[in-house]
Amino acid sequence: MAKIILIYASMSGNTEEMADAIAAGVREAGEDLTVMEVTDANAADLAGYDGILLGAYTWGDGELPYEFLDFYDDMEDLDLSGTKAAVFGSCDSCYAQVGKAVDILVDRLRELGSEIVQDGLKVELTPSDLDKELCRAFGRNLVNSVVHGTTVQQ
Repeated sequence: MAKIILIYASMSGNTEEMADAIAAGVREAGEDLTVMEVTDANAADLAGYDGILLGAYTWGDGELPYEFLDFYDDMEDLDLSGTKAAVFGSCDSCYAQVGKAVDILVDRLRELGSEIVQDGLKVELTPSDLDKELCRAFGRNLVNSVVHGTTVQQ
């Protein structure tokens, strides 16, 4: 069985709703999952997983949320070669850097050797029912990538 972890930060609950739906998709695909809020997580633990899902809302003018800053810095020396990863987050299109936190985390995971197996999933504000189905599919796709080696570009 593959080891998959989902770590997220949510202020308004939107990214948490996404995380819940993604977790449901991972479980629908038959895999166990560790789910943690970023404030309870240790970056070094990522190295023990086959699949990594990170979720963060975008703060201000395109920054990581403050809850993710220490975790992000602590990731710097990790070697995540051999892992498969995907990133998601809620965003607000009234800002110029829509969903930039997702892009920042994708870049960091790539720098550390993780294979990004699907495009970052960005949802405008509160996830709709359709958005939640996309999130479940996002979770299932990560499992397929880990277990079967597939890559999905949205």
